[in-house]
Amino acid sequence: MNEPLIQKFILQLIFGFGRPRNPILGMVTSGIVERKGKDVTLFEVGDEVFAYGSISPTKRRFGSYAEYICLPENWNLALKPVNLSFEEAAAIPYGGLLATHLLKKTSINKGDNVLIYGASGSIGTMVIQLAKNLGAHITSVCSGRNFELVKTLGSDKVIDYTIENAETKLERYKYVIDAVGYSKSSKLKEKSKKALTPNGKYISIDHNTPLTPKEAFLNLKRLAEQDKIRPVIDSIYPLEKMAEAHKYVELGHKRGNVVIKIN
Repeated sequence: MNEPLIQKFILQLIFGFGRPRNPILGMVTSGIVERKGKDVTLFEVGDEVFAYGSISPTKRRFGSYAEYICLPENWNLALKPVNLSFEEAAAIPYGGLLATHLLKKTSINKGDNVLIYGASGSIGTMVIQLAKNLGAHITSVCSGRNFELVKTLGSDKVIDYTIENAETKLERYKYVIDAVGYSKSSKLKEKSKKALTPNGKYISIDHNTPLTPKEAFLNLKRLAEQDKIRPVIDSIYPLEKMAEAHKYVELGHKRGNVVIKIN
């Protein structure tokens, strides 16, 4: 079985074969604690929190596409960063945890050249910021309309993957980080896999099952509170327009995150 098929099988194992294992989807949430169990000690009713419904590949809980969700207190659940809105807090965990997973495979030193393919998406925008915090010199690959965005996040150079002969702009990189995976490719992407320095490394989001440990979740909270990372929100939809939001995301041109708001 080749790697894309293995990835597809793993996803179906998690989400369900043929139809969703849980009919209410969604793993990311933020809101106010409405009620707590008798043994809960970390939170109180009225606390403003945010969460990611996965603590490991075998411990996942869906259901955030709803007014209420119940999560164990020791999962990826914490008080919301005080400097962020509920919408901003909800836009952190998915991209932030997957970006952390990618960067765990690196050992970036100050000044290392890093290329990020898919830099303007929910994962890519977090990779930029986290890698910049480590001292990387970043080249972002995205469409020209997103150049200003990725520059404000910390990109030093940009490459427009839509232009002819974009691959001629490649340099040599200590790390090439693919934040979109096998679902999208281009001549530039294929060339970038070999645009490495000696001992350089190509890392894809589709390599291995992403890990989402609590320490990584809490680190994102800390960095957000220190203004070292900021979530990027493309648009906000009301819950009743969930299908419309998914259609927009599936076009593949969103910047950062699409958030669902429950009134």
